[in-house]
Amino acid sequence: MTVFPPQSREIFAGHYPEKPHRLAHALGDHPLLELEALAQLAEALPAGSIEYNFADLPIGIDGKPDPTGIPIGETIRNIATTGSWAALKNIEQHAAYGALLEELLAELRPDIEARTGRMLLTQAFVFITSPGGVTPYHFDPEHNILLQIRGSKTMTQFPAGDPSYAPDEVHEAYHTGGARELTWRDELAAGGREFTIGPGEALFVPVMAPHFVRNGPEPSVSLSITWRSEWSFAEADARAFNAVLRRVGLKPASTGRWPAGNKAKAYGWRMLRKLGGR
Repeated sequence: MTVFPPQSREIFAGHYPEKPHRLAHALGDHPLLELEALAQLAEALPAGSIEYNFADLPIGIDGKPDPTGIPIGETIRNIATTGSWAALKNIEQHAAYGALLEELLAELRPDIEARTGRMLLTQAFVFITSPGGVTPYHFDPEHNILLQIRGSKTMTQFPAGDPSYAPDEVHEAYHTGGARELTWRDELAAGGREFTIGPGEALFVPVMAPHFVRNGPEPSVSLSITWRSEWSFAEADARAFNAVLRRVGLKPASTGRWPAGNKAKAYGWRMLRKLGGR
């Protein structure tokens, strides 16, 4: 089965890797993405691959939100009423979901690798959210396509690489072991771009594009398919090298966004890691 129709693949090829855009998909009735199948998957995954908490959160948070105390299977089966947000991480570790991820990415692989080099570290995540839930302001290190399976949500994205929304120091801290949550200020809202997606629609999120998500009035199931690339790893490593330069009192220039290669700083960081001098 082809999931992304030809027009969506053309749109993707014209926008990847830096421009957010909507796509169509044909994954909505897949049996692996039914609530009962996801509840069973969650109960089988190791504890480190599950994150869940109350869904009624502010856009900006300081630290991890409190857990609900409701078992993960019950959380998912009753997502309409549990007031919860749940993430199933690295679902590709289950063979059936790993095969699904590879099928989806195979449709896009030629366009991806033509722009950003080899597709690396492919991963998939499922998000199950109660009505009105919020995913707070943060960024992610992967190229990401969020496929909406059930319900609707609105993602507000902010320009990737713009230090007004995610300062260089925050990026550098993340790539040397820190957190990815960002500090929210209400004045940032004017720079955001809203994308509302429903069943059969998907949204591309560029690497490190800050964003937050508000769920619609119904329970939501979303599948996130992600990958790293030669380019994204080079940017990440260059940011880590900038952190080292900053620690010794220098003020390094920001890393470049695609198509900048960031190779010199990336190699510098990789050499430091080999020498144990991070």
